[in-house]
Formats: sequence, C-alpha cells, structure tokens
Amino acid sequence: MITGLDHVQLAAPPGSETALRAFYGGVLGLREIPKPPALATRGGCWFEAGPTAQLHLGIDPHFHPAHKAHPALRVTAIHTHATRLTTHGTTVTWDDELPGHDRFYVVDPVGNRLEFLERRSSR
Repeated sequence: MITGLDHVQLAAPPGSETALRAFYGGVLGLREIPKPPALATRGGCWFEAGPTAQLHLGIDPHFHPAHKAHPALRVTAIHTHATRLTTHGTTVTWDDELPGHDRFYVVDPVGNRLEFLERRSSR
C-alpha cells in the first residue's frame, strides 16, 4: 500500500548549490533541511515542500535539466508567487489548460521545470 509521497528529486550540476539555495530557499521561501551526514558528502541540498513532502536537489556530474518532467507545487495566493518570481528575474509562463486551476511554469537556475498551481475554488 502506498501511503504518500515522501520526496521528489531533481538533478543539478556540480557547484550549483549556492544558486539553488538562493532560488529555492531565498526566492521560493522553502526551508532547507539538513541531509543525513552519510549523504551530505554527495553535495546538493534538501528543502521542505509542504508539511509531508520534501524537494531534494541532487548533484549529477552528467546533468541535463528536466524540461518536461517536473514537480508541481500546490500553492495559495498564486499571483503573489508569480509576482515574487518575476521580481527576482524569473520568467513565469501561465497555462490555462487545467480546468479549475490557475497555474504557471518556471525554470529554476539550472534549467529544471517547476509547476505552481492553485485550485480556483480554494481562494
């Protein structure tokens, strides 16, 4: 029996942790959580992505950004998130094809795609 989603991992190139922390921690406001010591030597960083899931950014020496595959982050006040991202120089691409939702896509500092969505009925 599957009981939930623990984490999503995205790949990142070596040496990108500073940019990742600035974006995921600074711009998005996610709280960084410590990696277990045995895994910390591999580089990368982990963040809380809500009360029950985490977003892991793992270092891959053969990195290629995920242009199609992506995590979808459920948010409230989606337009506030879009404004904050735009203010920090991130391009926001709105998409209205999912019925009952407002949503947009962005690309993180290393080229990975992220989706942000909010149910219209939750506002």
